[in-house]
Parts: sequence; structure tokens; C-alpha cells
Amino acid sequence: DTMLFWLLLPLAAHSSLAGPLLGTEKDNRLLAEKYLRRFYGLPVGLQSQKRTAADFKSKLQEMQRFFKLEVTGNLDDNTLDVMTQARCGVPDMGEYNHFPRHLKWKNNIVTFRIVNYTPDLRKSDVDRAIRTALNVWSDATPLRFKKLYYGTADIMISFGRKEHGDHNPFDGPNGLLAHAYPPGQGIGGDTHFDEDEHWSKDSSAYNLFIVAAHELGHALGMSHSTDSGALMYPIYSYATGYPLAEDDVKGIQALYGPNPDHKKIKPKPDAPQKCDPTLSFDAATELRGETIIFKDKFYWRLHPQMHEPELTLIKSTWPSIPNKVDAAYENPEKDQVIIFSGIRMWALNGYNLVEGYPKYIHKLGLPKSVRKLDAAVHIKDKGKTLLFHEEEYWSYDEASGTMDSGYPRSIENDFPGMDDEVDAAVYHYGFLYFFHDHTQYEYSYTSRKVIRVLRTNFILGC
Repeated sequence: DTMLFWLLLPLAAHSSLAGPLLGTEKDNRLLAEKYLRRFYGLPVGLQSQKRTAADFKSKLQEMQRFFKLEVTGNLDDNTLDVMTQARCGVPDMGEYNHFPRHLKWKNNIVTFRIVNYTPDLRKSDVDRAIRTALNVWSDATPLRFKKLYYGTADIMISFGRKEHGDHNPFDGPNGLLAHAYPPGQGIGGDTHFDEDEHWSKDSSAYNLFIVAAHELGHALGMSHSTDSGALMYPIYSYATGYPLAEDDVKGIQALYGPNPDHKKIKPKPDAPQKCDPTLSFDAATELRGETIIFKDKFYWRLHPQMHEPELTLIKSTWPSIPNKVDAAYENPEKDQVIIFSGIRMWALNGYNLVEGYPKYIHKLGLPKSVRKLDAAVHIKDKGKTLLFHEEEYWSYDEASGTMDSGYPRSIENDFPGMDDEVDAAVYHYGFLYFFHDHTQYEYSYTSRKVIRVLRTNFILGC
């Protein structure tokens, strides 16, 4: 079956910090077998039990390697969590769906036709989503897309439900979102969307532009990327901004070459590598017993029960906050996380934006000359939040909602042994952890001294 489709498992686990919704061991095993058969070519059949167990383990390890999980060969929580996330149905490994590699269109002018429309959106919104999705790929290549209004185009785009004419039926809401065929004659390149889904032009439902851009990548011959920031990464996430990462650009240009007009495209940053020795953090905070570390458009979540930190796009969890976070802290009494970006701040209650936000950071009592914060940390035992800017810091009293007097004070004087600037900070059991460039300082709040100096990514298990 040479189909490429989006598989959307129920979104209960998507962007949930509660971890996967785990069933019984038997249910988990069945879910994993189905997943490994679909995406990793786990053989089906009546082999000996011993053979089946060995196949299962090796395919599970292949999947763990693809998603940069700890390669245990066991069905652990992190692995199940990935298996229950929204994703595209193209296999991740092997001869991609049994069609030869490097299938591509022979001509640089590729025709497309929108055969029918979804009632969920205005016709003009569907036209715009498809055209914008195609432009994403033509910006990076010599490809040009010509719209046909009748007859047969290279890429026929349509909406349908259940069995819709290609013997590859959809399955009702959620589940399979869409599928596309690789370049070729007849059905090759055709892209079908499931009409039982709700399609949107924002983050309120399945975003047509994002799904179309990914699917049309397959219709042009692209396979999956292991870079979690790439458009061709198998797992669906909503994000704004230019959708192609460096990896997508390299992939499509390997097939068709670069754009001859020397159009300067600015790919979004690659997903940060946690063990990069030069890694620095943008911000860090606690969130309901977990630690969240922000870097570029991504965040890592660390949980005491998770072996591996998990990397996710900020926008896929919190569409309403900016892609760049300068500072963040948790106020556990209010069960809120405050996010700072530039001169504004957002308050989040779990996944929801608190009403009345964003607000200006000067509402906290900071001088107007401060245009952004570098770091923020809440000292739970004292009810104070420390706000860092360049070489100084302020102390904010959460109970009274006012700045303490006598601030700003010098970081260098009050935190001896530390650098005089801070990128991110978290507080655990009497210890402050300060991050600056690729160094982490463990600082005792009570004895006012640096206990040890580590690499920044020591916290990520490197």
C-alpha cells in the first residue's frame, strides 16, 4: 500500500503534561504492535513466539532511535507517550511504503486542481491554505504550481469521508486525517483530506494549511524527518511562522535543486540538541512538579519519572504565547506560570491563558527602561520572586503584589561566586540553579555560596 496518511490518535495525550493515558499492559502491547506494524514494518504472521518477541524488541528499538528516546527495547512510558501523539501515517523507516526512493516530478511546472471543498471553511480560505502550502515548497525550489479548474492535474486535491474512491477509506473523526500519494502517473501526487474532521485556519481545530503543507511535501516526494522542528516530522503540531526547517529545505533541494531566483529563505531554527556542549537556555520554570526549559521555539519537559527529557514546540502546547520566551517562573500558590517575552507577560494556568493577559511587565513595578527580563525565579519558602535584568535584580513580593524596597541590587554582590548575568534560574529545596551561557551554578540560598559548577545541559542528563 503506497499510501501516505495522517494518523491522529485521540488528542488526550497530545500536549498533556500528565504523561500517556496508559491502559492495561495487554492494551499497551496491542497499541505498540499496531504502531510498529504500520510505521516500522513489524512482520505480521504466525511465527514462533520467540521470533515475534525478538522482532518486536528490535522494531521498538528502531522507533526509539528515530524519536531520539532512550533505546531500552522496553515499552516504557516515554515510548508509549510518543505512540499516542497526533502524527502522519507515512512509515518512518524502511523503503518508504514500498515505493522507490527519490520519486519526483519530471517537470518543474506541476499542476494542481482543488476538486471539491470542505464546508468548514470559506472557499477562499481553502484556496489560500493550499496555495500558501504549495508556496512553502516553491520558495525553496525551482518548482512552480499551476492551478487547473477542470480536467486531470498532477496533484488532485479533494475532501471525502469513509470510502472515497481509492480503496483506502477514512475512519470518521480523528484517527486518519488525510493521505497523499507520491509523485507518479494516475493517483500519484493526489492528496485527500478526511471530511469527518473539522478543518480550521487557526489552532481551534485541525489546521488545513499545516496538514496540507506536510502532505504536499509527500506528494512532491519527501519522506519523514527525525528533526522534531521539521515540517516533515511525523507528529502533528500547530505552530505559526515559516514552517520549513533546515532539514526540510535540504530534503526538497536534494530532489529539485535550489530556487534559481536565489530567493533567501530563512528556515526556522533546527531543534536544539540537548547534549550540544555550547547549549544555553532562554528560560526555565517549574510546572506542577516538572521542570520546563525553553530554547528557541521549543521547550524540554523534565519529570522525575521520565528517563529522557521530552522536546516539544512551544506553539503546539501554548498557541497564544510567543515563540521566544525570555524568562518564566511558577507561582504554585496560584497554580500559574508567568511567561515573559519582551515588555509583555502572560499567565498560564496549565494549558490555558489566564484572562486579562498579556500585561506589560512594568505593572510589576519595574522601571520603564527595562525592555526585557533575562530570568525569573520564585523562592517558595519566602513568597518572593527574583527578576533578573543585565547585572541587576529585583525582589517582588507575591502576597502584597509589590516590589520590595531597596532594589535593584547587584547580582555580583548578592550572589558571590556567580557570573554577573543570568539566562535562566530554578529553585529546588533551598538551592538556586542559575544558568549562564553553557555553565550552571548550584547556589545554596541559606549559606549564600556556590556549591558546584556544572555544564548547563547537566540538567538534561548530558
